Amino acid sequence: MSGVSRRTVMAGGAAATLAVGVGAAQRPPSNAARFSLKFAPHEGSFASRGGRIEQIAYAADQGFTAWEDNEAGLRSVAEQTAMAKALQQRGMTMGVFVASMPKWAQSRPILGATDGAEREAFLSDIRKSIDVAKRLSATRMTVVTGFMDPRVPLDIQTARVIDVMRRAGEIVAPHGIAMVMEPLNTRTDHPGVYMQTVAQGYAVARGANSPGVKVLADLYHEQIQSGNLIPTLAACWDEIGYIQFGDNPGRNEPGTGEINYATIVRWLRDKRYAGVIGMEHGNSLKGRPGEEALVAAYRRIDQV
Repeated sequence: MSGVSRRTVMAGGAAATLAVGVGAAQRPPSNAARFSLKFAPHEGSFASRGGRIEQIAYAADQGFTAWEDNEAGLRSVAEQTAMAKALQQRGMTMGVFVASMPKWAQSRPILGATDGAEREAFLSDIRKSIDVAKRLSATRMTVVTGFMDPRVPLDIQTARVIDVMRRAGEIVAPHGIAMVMEPLNTRTDHPGVYMQTVAQGYAVARGANSPGVKVLADLYHEQIQSGNLIPTLAACWDEIGYIQFGDNPGRNEPGTGEINYATIVRWLRDKRYAGVIGMEHGNSLKGRPGEEALVAAYRRIDQV
């Protein structure tokens, strides 16, 4: 996950405007076969089909049963309500939104810093995010554990991150919500971030020891940083609360890079994973050909 750069890649230039065609979400369900897992497109996945509400309707017509929206917390209450209504009408599950948006250009926050001001600001964001989650019927929300402070020993930063995550878990857990901490790769996209691997996220989650603190396993980031995807998932499984797909290189749909997503889908099905899988990537082709290729790619990996 990143800020503007991520949405630019993934939305393919689609305008993030509220669609007026709420009626499109009221059409009867399509006869298209539903996917066996809760793959979740996002705004921009089907940009040629219209605005946000039309894209949700189109996704449902293709058999998708979930949706995610990183920027949902930045949208107006009216936009959030309209999206929640469209998802409810289509029987779709809401995936993650970002609960506390990092300041990417400034490499902030630094949650392991000596000064605790940014930790308190982070906790304030988490409190505010509760209403957003309830409005969207979301049970997962993404958090980024910030950036490294080169002046502070790593172990001390880790202790401070664990502490603030435990406190945040105490805020969200009573509402049936879990924050999912996202490890990000430093080799291609996010130099300087604190949390860089799923294993590191596992250690922080175990330290926080809260049902409200889990790990987001974005397999695009993990492949770049560490690889060894299935053994890593297996070792960290008890603390993984959400999964995202994206192939590498390119961060596009499965089948465009080196990751064997068909095997990963088979493994997840064997694990009886019932959570959402965010389609956290762009389309390898522009326009409707790219949208059709996207659906076809997920059909292929879902049929293993």
